[in-house]
Amino acid sequence: MKPRHAPRLARLLGLASLALAAAAPLPASAQAKPKGSLSDDRVKIGLILDMTGLYADVTGRGSATAAQMAIDDFGGTVLGRKIELVVADHQNKADIAANKAREWFDTEQVDAILDVAASAPALAVLEVAKQKNRIVVYSGPGSERLTNDLCTPLTVHYAYDTYALANTTARAMVQRGGKTWYFLTADYAFGHTLQESATAVVTEAGGKVLGAARHPIGASDFASYLLQAQASKAEVIALANAGGDSVSAIKAAHEFGLTNGNKQKLAGLLLYINDIHAIGLKTAAGLVLTEAFYWDMNDATRKWSRRYFDKLKKMPNMSQAGVYSSVMHYLKAVQAAGTDETAAVMKQMKSTPINDFFAANGRIREDGRMVHDMYLFEVKRPEESKYPWDYYKVLATVPGDQAFMPPSRSKCPLLKR
Repeated sequence: MKPRHAPRLARLLGLASLALAAAAPLPASAQAKPKGSLSDDRVKIGLILDMTGLYADVTGRGSATAAQMAIDDFGGTVLGRKIELVVADHQNKADIAANKAREWFDTEQVDAILDVAASAPALAVLEVAKQKNRIVVYSGPGSERLTNDLCTPLTVHYAYDTYALANTTARAMVQRGGKTWYFLTADYAFGHTLQESATAVVTEAGGKVLGAARHPIGASDFASYLLQAQASKAEVIALANAGGDSVSAIKAAHEFGLTNGNKQKLAGLLLYINDIHAIGLKTAAGLVLTEAFYWDMNDATRKWSRRYFDKLKKMPNMSQAGVYSSVMHYLKAVQAAGTDETAAVMKQMKSTPINDFFAANGRIREDGRMVHDMYLFEVKRPEESKYPWDYYKVLATVPGDQAFMPPSRSKCPLLKR
C-alpha cells in the first residue's frame, strides 16, 4: 500500500525534472540569439529613396548601387549572418517614407535605415526611428535640423548639411564681392533651412539679403522667379533648391543671360556633379559650389569611382559616395560590437574614426553630425576639361570643424558645451 502523500511527491519530482531540463543548455541550433539582436538570421539594411522623381539622379539607383557595393566589399555576411539590402521609393512624400519605415521596423526586421532621400521624408522617418529605437543614417537629405534641434542618440547625418553648404559657398561668394543677395527657394523643409542658413552667413559676412521667391518642388517654369530676381538688382542670385529644380533654374537663368558674366552672379547652394553633367559645361562654367566629395580628387576616389562607373556609366556624387562609406562604417561597427543591437552599434560608430576614400579622419559627434572636410569647387570652362566628367577645380578645402555647425551654436541637448 502506497503512502497518502505519494501522488503529491511524484508531482513535485516531475516539476523538478522539468525545471532542470529547462535550465540545461540548448543544442546550438536551438539556442536563443545574442541579447539585443534584432533580426533572426540576417542583418537587414534599408534605403528609402527617390527612385523615379526629381532626385532620382542624385540618390535613387546610384545610392542603392553604392550600398550594395559596400555589402559586397564587406563580404556579404557579418557575425555569421547574411547582409540584406532592401530599397523603397518614397515618391518624395513624407507619409510614404514614414509608413515604409514603420513597416520595415515592425514586420520586416530591418535593423537600420542608412539613407532617406530629401529632407521632408527624412524628418518623418526620424520620428519613426525614435519610436522604434533604431539607427537611421542620412547622406541624401540636407536639413541641418536632423542633428540640430531634432537630434537624437540614434541619428547620424553623414555627407553634408545645409549649414555646411551655406557656410562654405555663401561666405566665399560674399568674400568675392557678392554683397547683395536674392534667393530662389524650393518651398519645403530643405529649401527653407538652406535659405535661412545662407542668410545668416551673408549677414554675418557683411552682406544683405534683398528678397526671395519660393517655388514649388518640381517647378516647370522659372521665368517669373528669375524676372523678380533680376528686378531686385542683387549681385548674387542664390538657388536654395536641388536636383531637377536646380538644373531647370540654371538652364533658364542661362537663357536670361544670368550666366554670361554680367553684374548678377548665380550661386547654386546645393549642386551635384550629376547636375553639372546634365547642364553642360558651356552653361555651368564658373559656378561656385560646395561638395563633400569629388571623384577625381585623388587615387582612392578615382579607384572607387571607376568601379561605380563600370556599373552605372556615370560618376558618383557626394551622397552616393556617402552611402557606401556609411554602410561600411555601420557594418564594421556591428562586427566590432558583436551584435546589431542599436545602442551597442551606435556607441561603436561614434567611437571609431572614419578613414576611407570619402573622408579622412572623419568622426561622428554626440549630436550625430559626421564631421569631415568640405570642398569649395568652381566648374571648369569647356576648354579646361580634359576628359569625361572632368568638371571641377578645387578652390579651397574647408576643415570639418569650420565647415559644420560648431557645438556652441547648436540647439542639440546631446552636445557638451
